[in-house]
Amino acid sequence: MINTPITIGGKEIPNRLFLAPLAGLGHVAMRQIIDEFGSCGLLFSEMCSAKAVPQENREISPMFRWRDEEASRLVMQIFGATPLEMALAAERIEREGLFGVDINFGCSVSGICKKESGAAVLKDPDRAEAIVREVRKAVNIPLFVKYRTGWKDDPAFAAEMGKRFEGAGADALVFHPRVSPDRRSRPPKWHHIKAVKEAVTIPVFGNGNVFTHSDLTRIVETTSCDGVSLGRIAIARPFVFAEMLEGKSFGPNIYPQVALRFLDLVEEAFSEGYAVRLYKKFALYFAANFKFGHPVFKQLAYADTLDGLRENIHATFASPLELSSTPNLNLFTG
Repeated sequence: MINTPITIGGKEIPNRLFLAPLAGLGHVAMRQIIDEFGSCGLLFSEMCSAKAVPQENREISPMFRWRDEEASRLVMQIFGATPLEMALAAERIEREGLFGVDINFGCSVSGICKKESGAAVLKDPDRAEAIVREVRKAVNIPLFVKYRTGWKDDPAFAAEMGKRFEGAGADALVFHPRVSPDRRSRPPKWHHIKAVKEAVTIPVFGNGNVFTHSDLTRIVETTSCDGVSLGRIAIARPFVFAEMLEGKSFGPNIYPQVALRFLDLVEEAFSEGYAVRLYKKFALYFAANFKFGHPVFKQLAYADTLDGLRENIHATFASPLELSSTPNLNLFTG
């Protein structure tokens, strides 16, 4: 089922395995390396401030940026506190010819919640519904809503919000079954996805701790979701979509190749200082592939220049590294 097309908002997507929106990680360079391996059904941007989007310059903005080649498959995610600012941002996204817009009601980072945005909006269901409704009035492109269970461990609330989002005009839901205060300290409750799926008629994409092909099979069978959104594993293994959907197998040499290619891409896209910071964020997730991930991360990240990071990659992979059968979750919570 995952490898079959799906139509959302009148647009067909070739498969049902998407890149999840990831703050600080789903930028243009990360999306490019994922795209180079192929098989990702739909790309999602990192979070963009709705207040900033109408005035953003895509040539210099670190977040509101994309390659022309990905525009027709890119969903731009926005966060904001009011229906009007979200609608204005969505209008700009539609004018740019991007595939769709995604409303973020999932981010529980304190800096976002203090702005009455992200997961904080779920504390006010009427405002959440109003935001979706206003964005729907403003644009005709596919409209996604990414959200969490809520601020209490209550799948009935999540199901009710799913109904309200559908009624307000959402074309699809991307649901992360964790309560908002719980960053990643406890495993997601996949049965909450099933509760949301049973409450609505629009497609529901599950998200949370899908790291292997076995996980992918189990989440679909457990929840009956219409597709899956991959987050942290897509950063650690940009080739994961090709593994899961095409059955491709990559040997140990893929790891230094990925590390070097990603470094080249952030160097091309960003200033050196910003590129170094983005590479170090990536390295934390990338190191989760290895049995002794913490020292691998330190080896990769211990430099403040791109040339220094490049030297680290060559030194780190000069000898074979032992791979972990599953990602090191201690690094994945970073």
